[in-house]
Amino acid sequence: CMTMQPKRSPKGRRQLWRDIILFTISGHPEIYPIVLTTKTQEIFNCRIDEDITDEVPYKLIKKEDIFEDLHNRDAVSDFHPVKKIVQAYPGDELLLVYDKDFKYGLNFYLIGTKEGKENYLNPPEVLPEEQEENKELIPEDIYVYQPPVSKPWVSLGSEKEIEEESVKESTKQIIYMISRKRNQFGAPVTFSDQNASSTKDAYIDCTAYPDKNFTLKKLEKDIGMQVIPFVKDISTQTKWTYPKNATTQYYAREFSEEEREKLGQSKTLIDFLKKVSTSVEIALQQNEIMNTFIEDWKCLAEEEGAFGDKTDTHLKEYQSFTDLHSGTDKMISYISWHPTIYGLIAVSMAERLSFEERVQLSGKLLLQPSLILFWSFSDPIHPQLMLESPDDIICFNFCPSDPNIIAGGCINGQIVLWDITTFADHIENIKASGKSKKVTLKPMFLLEPESPKESNFIRHCAVSSIESGHKKIITDIHWLPDTFEINRMGSVFDNRNGICCQLATCSADCTICFWDIRPQKPLTPQPTEKKKEESIEIPFDVPPTFLHLDLSWKPLAKIKLSKGETSLDLCPTKISLTEDHLLYKTQDKILAQTKALKAGETSPYYNLEGGMSEQLKPLEDFCTKFFVGTEEGEVIYTDWKLERDPDTGRFMTKKPVNIYTVHDGAVHTVQRSPFYNDIVLTIGGWNVAIWKEGVMYGPLLQSCCSPKRYTSGHWSLTRPGVFYIGREDGYIDVWDLLEKTHEPALSQNICITMITNIKPWTFSSKQQFIAIADYYGTLHILEIPWTLSHPSINEIASVNHYFEREVKHLEYVEQRKNIREQEKREMELEMEKKKFKIYQMSEEQAEAELKLEYEAYLELEKSVLINLGLAKETEKVPYIDII
Repeated sequence: CMTMQPKRSPKGRRQLWRDIILFTISGHPEIYPIVLTTKTQEIFNCRIDEDITDEVPYKLIKKEDIFEDLHNRDAVSDFHPVKKIVQAYPGDELLLVYDKDFKYGLNFYLIGTKEGKENYLNPPEVLPEEQEENKELIPEDIYVYQPPVSKPWVSLGSEKEIEEESVKESTKQIIYMISRKRNQFGAPVTFSDQNASSTKDAYIDCTAYPDKNFTLKKLEKDIGMQVIPFVKDISTQTKWTYPKNATTQYYAREFSEEEREKLGQSKTLIDFLKKVSTSVEIALQQNEIMNTFIEDWKCLAEEEGAFGDKTDTHLKEYQSFTDLHSGTDKMISYISWHPTIYGLIAVSMAERLSFEERVQLSGKLLLQPSLILFWSFSDPIHPQLMLESPDDIICFNFCPSDPNIIAGGCINGQIVLWDITTFADHIENIKASGKSKKVTLKPMFLLEPESPKESNFIRHCAVSSIESGHKKIITDIHWLPDTFEINRMGSVFDNRNGICCQLATCSADCTICFWDIRPQKPLTPQPTEKKKEESIEIPFDVPPTFLHLDLSWKPLAKIKLSKGETSLDLCPTKISLTEDHLLYKTQDKILAQTKALKAGETSPYYNLEGGMSEQLKPLEDFCTKFFVGTEEGEVIYTDWKLERDPDTGRFMTKKPVNIYTVHDGAVHTVQRSPFYNDIVLTIGGWNVAIWKEGVMYGPLLQSCCSPKRYTSGHWSLTRPGVFYIGREDGYIDVWDLLEKTHEPALSQNICITMITNIKPWTFSSKQQFIAIADYYGTLHILEIPWTLSHPSINEIASVNHYFEREVKHLEYVEQRKNIREQEKREMELEMEKKKFKIYQMSEEQAEAELKLEYEAYLELEKSVLINLGLAKETEKVPYIDII
């Protein structure tokens, strides 16, 4: 097939040869069509018909210029589609060719190989003989058809689009394998019919449901809308009013002298005064008795305080303390606020190690100090005071009579005593001398002493004997109130010294010990003892207050808790004595004692032997029973007073009055309410319980299991129905009995780790704080909101009424239980009587009873047949005599 073609010019022939060379000689180089806008042509000096013509239809562009354009214009650049080709090009200049006839669809194209660039710029010379042969083969005016030749496929990126649009299986194939034992092959199979509704799992109902895995979500949607705003013009006219000053002048009307005399003698006035005099006297008396102008509705509501917001119920973080030297290797085991100094709190630090780890690292732990740190609100980084101890302190308490005396229980079973009076006196001397003006502005523990290394670290002044004390960790310690003291038998007497001189501790060795800080025997001066005392060198930084107790202190009385019927012993973790609630109200008394000490009086703890010579006065009708929480979650109500065993004659611990198994974990909180002496809160495991002393039926309140284990708890100091509980996940639960009794009223996250201890404190009527310690050694101080710190007018009476109602409920349940047991016993006796009566019946009586039953059956059969129409009333049912 041949067609006529127009004659080509020499320039057209050169272009044709270039095209032929590109497609035949060069082996099909990669050609990348691109579009260059007018701005891009001006940047690279490749403007059509100016820089690029028909004679020179190409342009060499530097690779650096293309990169600079991509950097400046990024995705806007016309070379952005061929960015990867430009980066992969081995040379420094790329060949840009002007595609005038749009052979490749766009106005320009890039040659992506160096070989194609050289073949395009320097086409091979054709010999004259070949030109003549080509002229003969290809006439100028005749086009010779050549069939297409298959060429290798050149990738232009279309395979990526095809791969993206293709459908592939994304879900994993599920493979089921069904097998059976070989000996069951070929076994006979029997089928039977059964009711699908009466057999379990006989059929399965496969109902349709929407599967979220195969739900198609619309990711993009184009919507076009056109809106026209409504325009409306409105005008109005108003009258201008302006204030005007107005005045009125008046004068009082007065009677003349004649009118006054005439009116005073008139009968109408006299009758009026006689008529209203009685009612006026009554009204005046009522005004004197009560205020008639008071608004009763306002008195019914609570008084509004200017501090805080009633709607805010969350705890607000006020400050936090972390020991930078210990890091996160230690935890806070106990917290105690200083009774008299504002913003001063003491915490005990303990290693976070198990028993096995402590045994392995015992040598290393002896080199590290065990401390009680005193933190102040004014300095959250540096502790103001550090008390040294022989081992980690698990619990400690300030003395209620003198806050400078501190007692603590160690993990090794020893009791430690500190006396910080010397340090306090040193601060007072600095105040008196007036060397520093800052002393009058800060509390005494915020001052830096002259020798900080010696003053900041205070050594203990007495440690109990290891052989005679506890054998395991001390879990709780309490000061006995200054109102009484006990002897070795547990009998209660009047306190002779008038200060707190005795301690109570409980330990994991199944014992509860009572300690006395006074010397048990009067000191008799002997020359041998004097020599011994003179030979002992007392360090200058250790006060001699309790020197007579150091390493020789033994317990006054020891109680061992047993389960009564078995030989097993109970392991106490927390105790609550009868007079614990009085310790919450001793702050005013401590302040008075500290003022007396500042006035020049000596501390009574320097003369403990003074009251020992007085005779003991027993206290009658004193309750010696107390609550104990154990490691197994039991709550025990027992007596500390010893009794004589009638068989052996020895003094033995009394059996527990009651043992309740309520908690499903170790009890870590046993605390009396600061408002009700007979109400006790116990927390352990995953639940909470509230008890009333004297009620033996069980707890007044027992919560359900919490999602996380409880670790600590404390009553609110200002609201009788509120208590706080810490959990192992860092949350704190706030219970409000007036709002909810089945679940906490508020749960708030405090930290990311376990809460180890909680201790609230009241600084004023408008400001209350709660200290929360965590497992990583951080102490969080949070401010208690208005709603959790200010009680309602009748809250004490309302909570007391709730407790009384729960006591009545327990009594009713116990009464119904006794009634049910009595009814059950009566039913069992009646059944036994019936059985006995049947066995004693004669043969004739048994035959007569069977005959009566058979006659009743025949009557029933006759009535059924008559109702069905199978028999008539005149017919008789055949009677069979029983022989």
